[in-house]
Amino acid sequence: MSAKDDYLIDLLVDMGKISPAQVEFARGDVSSAADGIVDYLVARKTIRTIDVGQAKAAHFGYEFVNLAELRLSDEVIATVRRDVAKRYRAVPVSKHDNTVAVAVSDPSDLDNIDNLQRLIPGEVELRIATEEDIEAALSRYYGAADDSVGKMIQDITEGEVEIAMPKLDVSDDGAAMAADAPIIKLVNTLIVEAFKARASDIHLEPLAKVFRVRYRIDGVLHEMRSPPKRLQASIISRLKIQSNMSIAERRIPQDGRIQTKVSGKLIDLRVSCIPTTHGESIVMRILDKESLRLGLPELGFFTDDQQTFERLIALPDGILLVTGPTGSGKTTTLYSCLNFINRPDRKIITVEDPVEYILAGINQVQVSETVGLTFSHALRAMLRQAPNVIMLGEIRDLETATIAINASLTGHLVFSTLHTNDAPSAVTRLIDIGVKPFLVASSTRALMAQRLVRKICKRCSEPYSPTDSELRGLMFDPNKLANANFRKGRGCADCNKNGYRGRMGIFEIFVIDDEARKLIYERVPSSLLRGRAREMGMRTLREDGARKALAGQTTPDEVIRATIGDVD
Repeated sequence: MSAKDDYLIDLLVDMGKISPAQVEFARGDVSSAADGIVDYLVARKTIRTIDVGQAKAAHFGYEFVNLAELRLSDEVIATVRRDVAKRYRAVPVSKHDNTVAVAVSDPSDLDNIDNLQRLIPGEVELRIATEEDIEAALSRYYGAADDSVGKMIQDITEGEVEIAMPKLDVSDDGAAMAADAPIIKLVNTLIVEAFKARASDIHLEPLAKVFRVRYRIDGVLHEMRSPPKRLQASIISRLKIQSNMSIAERRIPQDGRIQTKVSGKLIDLRVSCIPTTHGESIVMRILDKESLRLGLPELGFFTDDQQTFERLIALPDGILLVTGPTGSGKTTTLYSCLNFINRPDRKIITVEDPVEYILAGINQVQVSETVGLTFSHALRAMLRQAPNVIMLGEIRDLETATIAINASLTGHLVFSTLHTNDAPSAVTRLIDIGVKPFLVASSTRALMAQRLVRKICKRCSEPYSPTDSELRGLMFDPNKLANANFRKGRGCADCNKNGYRGRMGIFEIFVIDDEARKLIYERVPSSLLRGRAREMGMRTLREDGARKALAGQTTPDEVIRATIGDVD
């Protein structure tokens, strides 16, 4: 064990982070003298990296900083050049007059500190941070911060991104392609970083003075370091070329698609371009064809709801509607249904706009308004193909709804979606667009509303005591809190320091029985229909979210955020 480890181990024992018995056990279990005992303990999660950082800070008399909780300004970042920060693994955290506070992970590396004091203008004050926090901060603040596009992408290996593009006419000497190379690399960088961050969307938004870049991760937008405003036109033109849009047309919205390989994985990007006051805004939806999980358990059902849902989707006919706002996971739920019932003895056809994922063994039709292939036209043609199961991407109008209902009444099982806030409101919506109440009553088997909530990161999950306002917001029964397992993510490298990783569904399932059919036929208000559903045992979205918070799968705050409109 090295002397460096000796002082850290003693401090960690004094701080109560580890017991002498654990130290002795670790000493005996370290595989070789070259292995550091501190690294050994961190690798086995006996201690945390933040504990080691605080011990270093206490020993050397420096302040410990949590970089993940700081939002550093451009003025502070500019005090240390990118090459210096990257080379010496140092992050500036504050600037006052002629003094710059700089965070490092190893205050015992005197050569490193001497070089920093020589290369950073003014007086340097040291702060201590964990190595993983410094790496994350360097990537966040310096990975895409420099005006030089070449520097911005130098950490990305050649061949990591491979983008299928339409062929362009360039001069024989390749001068045009050479001039565009930095922009190509910059655009590739944006895609790579978004994919690695598990983003579902990339938003490029021209504002008055900045060209803002945001990634949507687990349903929440995160602002990234923005490219220089002067590159806005070049970046937008590049993306329009890649997605086969017209670069000459800047007055109307356009849509396109990019087929991309990132680190050997095939993904699709659905690209939308719309003109705004300060230029064209582009949103790219990332569709990872290889990572789609289609099992019902992955959706977030508890066992009782999953059994109910499996029984419903195994019915021979009728309509099952999934409702919710845009981005609530309706399409993924429908794909999961199809995957569950997909067998060789069943013919399944879908009509989608667009087809997002290719499913083996299922006939998928893409709507094309330009050639007249609308939802209703495709649906009529599908019925002549003698399918057992039909999936409609969305019921949008009376014609589509009528054909779908008639199909369900003639022996077909029909899945589709509607944009309503809760399950009973789907009935009102169908009647409002012109469907006769008796058709709705006789064809509908079940209605399910859903939302997505973020899951607590498994790696940094820890016990948590909710506030009184959170308990009131979810209307918890005090008698059920004895066995509660409230948890919250502390924040780690796996979850990008926010305590959440991935999403799951919360559900409201309304199974239509004879009495409900009678109420639908009588055109009662959705509030009465909702009351009947509650009598049958339907849990609201908030109630389903509350029991998942009780089980430690998500947080009360997340459930309240997702179900703010769920009024009983």
